Amino acid sequence: MSYELERMGARHGRWESRGTKDQPVDKALMRRAARLRRAVEYHNFRYYVLDSPVISDAQFDELFRELHTLEAAHPELATRDSPTQRIGAQPRKDFGVVRHALPMGSIDTAFAETEVETWDRRLRERLGVRGEVAYTAEPKFDGASVSLRYEEGVLAVAGTRGDGSAGEDVTANVRTIRSVPLRLQGRGCPRVLEVRGEVLIEKKHFARLNAEQAKHGGRLFANARNAAAGSLRQLDPRITARRPLAFFAWGLGEVSAPVADRYSQAVRRLGAWGFRTSDLIATVKGARGCLAYFSKIAAKRDALPFELDGVVYKVDAFRDRERLGFTARAPRWALAHKFAAREATTIIEDILPSVGRTGIITPVAKLKPVAVGGVTVTHATLHNQAEVERKDVRIGDTVLVRRAGDVIPEIVAPIKEKRPRGAKPWRMPAKCPACGGTVVREIGKAAHRCMAGLACHAQLERALAHFASRRSMDIEGFGEKLVRQLVAKHLVKSVAGVYRLTPRHLAKLERLGEKSARKLIARISKSKQTTLPRLLNALGIPQVGEATAAALAQHFGSIDALAAADRETLMQAPGVGSAVATDIHTFFREKRNLGVIAALLRAGVRPAVARPSRKSPVSGKLFVLTGALQSMTRDEAKDRLTALGATVSESVSRRTDYVVIGAAPGSKAAKARAFGVPALDESHFLKLLSG
Repeated sequence: MSYELERMGARHGRWESRGTKDQPVDKALMRRAARLRRAVEYHNFRYYVLDSPVISDAQFDELFRELHTLEAAHPELATRDSPTQRIGAQPRKDFGVVRHALPMGSIDTAFAETEVETWDRRLRERLGVRGEVAYTAEPKFDGASVSLRYEEGVLAVAGTRGDGSAGEDVTANVRTIRSVPLRLQGRGCPRVLEVRGEVLIEKKHFARLNAEQAKHGGRLFANARNAAAGSLRQLDPRITARRPLAFFAWGLGEVSAPVADRYSQAVRRLGAWGFRTSDLIATVKGARGCLAYFSKIAAKRDALPFELDGVVYKVDAFRDRERLGFTARAPRWALAHKFAAREATTIIEDILPSVGRTGIITPVAKLKPVAVGGVTVTHATLHNQAEVERKDVRIGDTVLVRRAGDVIPEIVAPIKEKRPRGAKPWRMPAKCPACGGTVVREIGKAAHRCMAGLACHAQLERALAHFASRRSMDIEGFGEKLVRQLVAKHLVKSVAGVYRLTPRHLAKLERLGEKSARKLIARISKSKQTTLPRLLNALGIPQVGEATAAALAQHFGSIDALAAADRETLMQAPGVGSAVATDIHTFFREKRNLGVIAALLRAGVRPAVARPSRKSPVSGKLFVLTGALQSMTRDEAKDRLTALGATVSESVSRRTDYVVIGAAPGSKAAKARAFGVPALDESHFLKLLSG
């Protein structure tokens, strides 16, 4: 459910900037923010456009909250196209487009009482109020948000929320909903009235709808919300007309004249004009009133005819809302308070080890199907071996299952009184269920990992993408889309298979013509001439990144010497401690990995390493690069330094020996001055490299 941005703030475009000019950007955080933005946008598309979500609401909320928290803590990471700056997804082209005169924004969420109390305190501080603020409290319906525009009292257009600025024109479908007035009743309505609310399906009607779907071989809906959204967005209004949809009004968009001074008054006027509003709406005072209302609704939740996932608190006085304004994505004057998780009991039929893209093996409980909060749950993650042992969960156990955040399935605890005789503790397998590789527990961590990363098909997509990346084998054009196709069509079974590709193989792939295929094969062939640090980085050895790969290359000089080294010998390399040495040693003791490395060498991969001389002036020094160099790229400069025994960092610290400053340097130059770190321009840098 989404809530309106009232005309007071949106009229003036009050959106707070999240960016901070010239603030240094941590590259790891920047990459994490970019990945989160892509994930949120993808799942927005699945949910709002395709009506086919692939993750739960709580999982999406977690992604969104992490991104929102990350951008709030580091404003320099925020971008104008971040999903925190807008809501939903682009409207589907099958429908016409409705432009919202005022944005249909999102609303901030709370899960704990302390969050509600903090929100209330901040509002009082902003308003300069010592006493209690008057709020309206109402159910948070779990349906599909729509905006209805009336002109001269007649329904003119209806649109979905869409991306907050524009939605899909669903006027023909909304006209079939009997609780939507086609012409307003009574008197006194403005010439233009935009009413926003929720399209819902009652619980009992949802059960009947799914029964009918099953009877006729149709797709079952996961919950009433998905059923409502899918019904609203039918291309044939006759199908929508057969669905038991209802509409509840919860707010206003554009109006040509004021409706009321307070929201509670506006709700009564909407009822007089013919709209259905909830009889559970109440006016409360302060945080205590909000929390008392929350407890009251939570207690009667199961008995209510519609699904709710929480309640919403709104400042009642429109004048106070205007003073409070908006953040970049939500009104300050409204807060959604989510309900606690639902629980049920079921039986663990099996515990299956699942191999992730990074090789981490996660135990997943296969459950006897059980309805939890309106959704059928069949699987729940147990996270790791330590979690299985902590909860003492066994195959055959009757367990308490909860949907954390009202969505994510979680096994709370086994009911040991119902444990079957002979039930044994579960143990992580010694061999990878995907490829048969060695499974080890990471030192100092709870996770178990398959160490056959080069040969494990469960890890193949990630391994290929990393192998071909810019700081590894640097195969231009070998992106994620190509990798997915190669794996899906079984054209590559390990990273060594990249060098067995031919134009004929690539011709089988989508959007790759003959000319492009030949160019890609040429780039693949060119990558065979590489450096040992790049190859070691490309192999994806656990805990071995660029810096460690460079240190290993300089210390051992060849891949054969590195593969033959024992743990003690490995720990003699700079920066290699006990845990890293163990992972490297285990990696090179895995026969599948050695087989792939041998295949790479047979394919003609020739890693060269420049052994640093003892007289190198940069050996052992820590460098940071900033700005553009004229004589070489930043990557080439990095390779030159690491080949001569230096280490290159992305951030300036008091340990930094030199900062190399090119054209248009960033904030690292100023930070170097603050720390007193010597700065080198390009000419002095080149002299230092030449000795």
